[in-house]
Amino acid sequence: MLQRRLVVLRGILRSEEVYLRQLDALLTPMKALWASAGTSQPVLSSQEVQTVFYQVPEIRDMHQSFSSGLKARLSGWDRTGSGSALPPQVNQLGLYGGFIGNYKEAVEVVRRCSQADVRFRTLAESMMPNDSSEGKYTFEALLYQPLDRVTKTTLVLRDVLKATPDEHGDRVPLQEALRLSRSFLAGVNESSLSRREVTLSHAMTRRLVRDGFVVDASEGERSLRHLFLFTDLLLCTRFKHAARGKQDHYRFCWYLPLARLKLRWAAEPHPPDLRLHAIRSKMYLLRQQEAERKLRMSRVQKASRILAARGRKKLEQMELMLLTHSPRYRLELHSSTAGTHLLLFSSLYDLEEWRAAIHQLTTDGGSAGIETVPPDLLTLTGSCVKLRMTQQPPLRSAGAAEDEDALCGTLGVAVHAARGLQQPACVYVCLEVDGYASHHQQAQTHSSVLGLNPHWDQELCFQVDGAQSLKVVCVSQGEGQQDDAVLAKTWVQLDPKTIDEGWRRQTLSLGQVKLAVSLRFRPHLVGPPTLASQEQPVFGVPLEAVARQEGGLVPHVVRCCVEEVERRGMDEVGIYRVSGAAQDIGTLKATFHTSLREAVAGLRSAEVNVVSGLLKLYFRELPEPLVPTRLFHSLAQMLDIQEVETRLGSMVTILQSCPEPNRNTFLYLLHHLQRVSEKQATNKMSLMNLATVFGPSLLRPPVAGPGQDAVPVDISQEVVVQVQVIFWFLQCRHLPEARTSLQPDSDYFSFFT
Repeated sequence: MLQRRLVVLRGILRSEEVYLRQLDALLTPMKALWASAGTSQPVLSSQEVQTVFYQVPEIRDMHQSFSSGLKARLSGWDRTGSGSALPPQVNQLGLYGGFIGNYKEAVEVVRRCSQADVRFRTLAESMMPNDSSEGKYTFEALLYQPLDRVTKTTLVLRDVLKATPDEHGDRVPLQEALRLSRSFLAGVNESSLSRREVTLSHAMTRRLVRDGFVVDASEGERSLRHLFLFTDLLLCTRFKHAARGKQDHYRFCWYLPLARLKLRWAAEPHPPDLRLHAIRSKMYLLRQQEAERKLRMSRVQKASRILAARGRKKLEQMELMLLTHSPRYRLELHSSTAGTHLLLFSSLYDLEEWRAAIHQLTTDGGSAGIETVPPDLLTLTGSCVKLRMTQQPPLRSAGAAEDEDALCGTLGVAVHAARGLQQPACVYVCLEVDGYASHHQQAQTHSSVLGLNPHWDQELCFQVDGAQSLKVVCVSQGEGQQDDAVLAKTWVQLDPKTIDEGWRRQTLSLGQVKLAVSLRFRPHLVGPPTLASQEQPVFGVPLEAVARQEGGLVPHVVRCCVEEVERRGMDEVGIYRVSGAAQDIGTLKATFHTSLREAVAGLRSAEVNVVSGLLKLYFRELPEPLVPTRLFHSLAQMLDIQEVETRLGSMVTILQSCPEPNRNTFLYLLHHLQRVSEKQATNKMSLMNLATVFGPSLLRPPVAGPGQDAVPVDISQEVVVQVQVIFWFLQCRHLPEARTSLQPDSDYFSFFT
């Protein structure tokens, strides 16, 4: 038996040497990352470095000491010792408790930074132990080794104990070590995989895949619930705080087997809500009071601590109310055997993570492979306290301290274009920022025209307080009865050291989809929240005002109508000449004042002549025509120039004096009309026909105000000038390209001025 014991111990020593090389490989970049953290462009922040390598050096030292002791004893093997080196290692297993408790956060930092920084990604994907024969490891694989190691400790001790005779002096210490190890595993942190499994009645294993807090609206009222996703079922519970000295517990609400479970998600309309606005305003005031108390802390420290605790408690209550009543993304769960339940989410990103996790479990191996035997609900619910990976609802106010790296001020995000779609789709992009929820944290672009390479060139603005990340979700808008579908998602870390008041363009990788965006941030104290309003008026509003509120140079209504006409109206006979139904045009116009997304969907289903009629109506209702009235006479004089190239050059020069939104919208329209005329053999719309239709809407003579003189223009001459000016512009084949988005130095970002 002692010879067998020697074989076991030598196997342990070889395993320890491999493990030490893995720990050394994991620790190799730590010194460089610490040095980088103090520079202007760190790979990881100091806090991130501390999180990633938490307890790893101590674990390495512990195993180095154990390995050295075991090696020395084996070199002087006398068939009497060696085992006594094991109990000290087990006595220090508490180090692993801290590592396991931090493991999930460390992995999240590695994954996040791998996406955000190519330098760290290169490092994380190829790490080499000292012995190159072991090959390369990813950072995440090395980080998993201590977690894997602690689960093997009990097995190792058991093997050594089996090979140790009853009369051996190490027998009692090894038995105590095994007891301590088993006790440690039984009470290990919730992140340990060993605590996320439950054995089913017929040798199958039920494992916890995901858990978190959601809003349950199954019974008509919104309630915050703790949801657990196991490999074979969904369990909804209600968390109950226990009295002091007793253990917390969960109460069963409902469960759904995953077999044949059907999912459907949708976004609820979100009109202005006075109740939510009142909650956000109260949260803002509490945050202001907390900041003032911190300034007075040194003078009345004890009293301030008491008031601060009360303030944080109130803030948590407000945040819980907001967390319960603000979610608008619906996830419907239907089971043919257990009924239907409705869950609500504040974040589309989080909803998609839940949906994808459930979908993967219901499709991997087919529904037949999913456990359908009803579980012991009482036992399963009772085990949730030990199984849970999420302790508390995601309350920002419950944090211990403010993060200095969080953003506070105005964040601008410009969404430009995407590529990499596998099939044509109408796509919109949802953006979500974190931080204190006293301000609105979500926005989305309009839906693009159907195609493989959607583009938006749309700027969205957030007032952020404590923001650290930006979540991005690309969604394909369903047509008719089809549901919207999430195409891809990602998230970006918001670092004040890398984002400033100048636009910084970057390409985000969302799997196969590549999304071009620009970010900009201006730090300042955030003001009180404003009540979310309906879409701002579009029709009858000066073009520059629309540019300011939309953050672009060409209004969305113009771009959407043009894209829709070019998608399916280029061969329509009399396009822009034949008018659509006035009632349908009026309905679409009203929709643009309430919901841009619904308006774009309406354009897609409307007759193409209704779409073209809406575009003409927009230009007719502009308070100031697209070509400013002050340029009317100058352009009219250009018509007298006989030399064609000189005439066109002079007209384009005059156009440069237009305001930037007017000039680019006019150019955008001219290029579109030129493309329409290229199909005149089919649609019968020549350049002259198009100039006749649009001339009176785009160009008008000035009107004399009270006490002002104006050059009178004969009505017949006015029409001739309007048509001829537009006609000659359309004949110009060297028109400047139109810009739809603002340049980094533009003054039209009202939220940055």
